[in-house]
Amino acid sequence: MVKSLSTVLFSCALLLSLCIPSSLAQTCRGHTFSSNQVFTACTDLPVLTSFLYWNYHPSNLTADIAFRKAGASTNTWVAWALNPGGQQMIGSQAILAFHNSSGVPIAYTTPITSLFPSMQPGDLSFQVSNLKAEYSNGDMIIFATLHLTSSMISTNQVWQEGTMSGTSFNPHAMDSPNRASVGTINFENGATVAGTIRTSRKKNVHGILNAVSWGVLMPMGIMIARYLKVLKVANPAWFYAHVVCQSSAYIIGVAGWGTGLKLGSDSPGIKYTKHRNIGITLFCFATLQVLALLLRPKPDHKYRLYWNIYHHSIGYATIILSIINIYEGFDILDPEKKWKKIYTGIIIFLGAIAALLEVFTRITILRRKKTANSDKHVHGSNGYVA
Repeated sequence: MVKSLSTVLFSCALLLSLCIPSSLAQTCRGHTFSSNQVFTACTDLPVLTSFLYWNYHPSNLTADIAFRKAGASTNTWVAWALNPGGQQMIGSQAILAFHNSSGVPIAYTTPITSLFPSMQPGDLSFQVSNLKAEYSNGDMIIFATLHLTSSMISTNQVWQEGTMSGTSFNPHAMDSPNRASVGTINFENGATVAGTIRTSRKKNVHGILNAVSWGVLMPMGIMIARYLKVLKVANPAWFYAHVVCQSSAYIIGVAGWGTGLKLGSDSPGIKYTKHRNIGITLFCFATLQVLALLLRPKPDHKYRLYWNIYHHSIGYATIILSIINIYEGFDILDPEKKWKKIYTGIIIFLGAIAALLEVFTRITILRRKKTANSDKHVHGSNGYVA
């Protein structure tokens, strides 16, 4: 019976290991290098299925390291770096590894001095020796000996991956894992701390301006026009409130659109095609709405019906695209989840208010029609009771 139970447990463990993706199951512990090199310290880096191993020698301030990127393909470049200046790309003292045109894995040092570096070989601020790259079972591994200074025993580390087009290095992605691939490392005591996803102030300003304008003020402006104008006491105040709300939304939205253009020009290698294209469409729609207001026919004009159809169609299309693009922006900025939840709550609240007002508006219109029909039956054509 014990033997049968052992067999069952072994079978379950085998099935479980087959169900878990290898990238999730891997840890730095227990990995065996082809050169049989042994490291006394290692850490599972929090993103990009990467691992760092090292032996620190305090007598001469050197560290033998191995950086391993699991699941790398032959057209992938990987890099690991130290950056005394901060948890960022610029200033990183990087070691790069990739397959050359002959399909051989190579590694060299390259300092990162801009957001769009050449990735060409160059000297670092500290010496690196015994540098080599190895590709084995889908793992790209960088081996090196770092000749550190006392200030770099505990410092910042950065790691990254990207694709290659022939012998050219493509910019790395800007997904959450790629932006979170920073942290700190202490070679002496083995302490590592994961970094956090950083968002620039311009991106925050861009997101706030667009969420307030396109995502809140625009829907409120449409609600004012649709639901307040049925109230006789609200005429003509509803029209001016609608104009003020939509004009404010347009002005703030243009400011947000401008910051988006600036962000795009500052980062020409980073493309958010869908978000950008929707933003351009929104700007065009909103500008057409503003121009249409200047050409608004009088209520009894023969073209007023066509103007209303155009105005309403563009308006509702703008709201739908605005909400879609704001959620696209949330995915790009990847802020704290509470902000996305707060905006979702605002949209749900506005939607619920709109639903209630829609019912009230329909009831009001039906009552007025019923009253008007009753008056037609009760009164004659000369105005006296029939």
